[in-house]
Amino acid sequence: MRILQISSPQNLRQILQDIKVDSYGIKIMLPKAIQYLVRINSLPCIKANILKQEMLSLGGDVAVARDALTGKAKKTDCLLMATLSQFNRLTEKLNKQPFGLDRLAHDLSDSLTNYQKDEFNLNLGRYKLALRQDRTYIMGIVNLTPDSFSADGLYRTAYSVKRIVEFVEKMVDDGADIIDIGGESTRPGAEPIPVKEELERTMPIIKKIARKIKVPISIDTYKPEVARQALDNGASLVNDITGLNNKMAKIVSKYKAGVVIMHMKGNPRTMQNNPVYKNLIDEIIEYLDKALSEAVAWGIDRERIIVDPGIGFGKTLEHNLEILKRLKEFKVLGRPILVGPSRKSFIGKILNVGPQERIFGTLSACVLAVKNGTNIIRVHDVKEVKQALRVAGAIINC
Repeated sequence: MRILQISSPQNLRQILQDIKVDSYGIKIMLPKAIQYLVRINSLPCIKANILKQEMLSLGGDVAVARDALTGKAKKTDCLLMATLSQFNRLTEKLNKQPFGLDRLAHDLSDSLTNYQKDEFNLNLGRYKLALRQDRTYIMGIVNLTPDSFSADGLYRTAYSVKRIVEFVEKMVDDGADIIDIGGESTRPGAEPIPVKEELERTMPIIKKIARKIKVPISIDTYKPEVARQALDNGASLVNDITGLNNKMAKIVSKYKAGVVIMHMKGNPRTMQNNPVYKNLIDEIIEYLDKALSEAVAWGIDRERIIVDPGIGFGKTLEHNLEILKRLKEFKVLGRPILVGPSRKSFIGKILNVGPQERIFGTLSACVLAVKNGTNIIRVHDVKEVKQALRVAGAIINC
């Protein structure tokens, strides 16, 4: 006799197939076998009590505050505990209830559908990436700055264009699926630079590598004019640390490019000045969800959007660790997840080492990020991360 550890619905399906369960039986059993926990914040108690009674009738449960049951509170947070089959029947019941519970049923159904989504067809201009559970894409970092936090800046006064292009080509040979070009440092305390200077740093390189490499080029910028010229010269993805604005969105939409929407608290100059959150994951998800809706309203197809919780951008050591630990919760947004733990200061604080000595810590963070649901990893050390993820993927997906 064994007690099984189920890592995913796919893992469960394989176990049922090994037992030689009928295919129709597998279809019926899968929604019954894995329990999901869904948290809803600040729900009016009248809704929460109906929700609890309906869930109890289905064999699940809903945890609410004691004061929600005694009538002392007007609102309560809720924790719903049920299998997918029970949730499906719950939404049917809620659709017949008053007090706006039909809307809650719709949101609940969407959240569960998004959470289970493991495959994405990501449209990045002329490139189409098939993101799957067993395939993590690697974004290679190319910093064209003199003041990169990781001391890897390939500044053009020190490196010729030819050497930078060779560096990029080697990165692709090592396994980079996307190349991310940045011309302005976003390290903590960094000062912004003029558009002209950022263009002078980035455009000559983008023009050269666009003719030489066969993978998507990303421009790491929050400036619409830099993004426009990069897309004009061969880039197909905009990596915007500020979470997007209307002007940037119009440019992305016009070029049918992809976009990374990232969460950042504050700006690079101030973001690490004692960042505080009431509820870290809730606040980041709420921010990204709103930014997603705005991006779609501004004309960007959802199939072109990637979300990034922003490791190191307005977060303490503890915040960064919590994000990586609970990364799977961001799947509720229904979009591919990108994370960038590479050589970040949280690794340095744990190991007490400088940026150039953070490779082993980076590998650990990357492997755990993949296990916890990320689709794209943004890193400096492509070859090493590629090898680590191949081994991790073989274990996770066996």
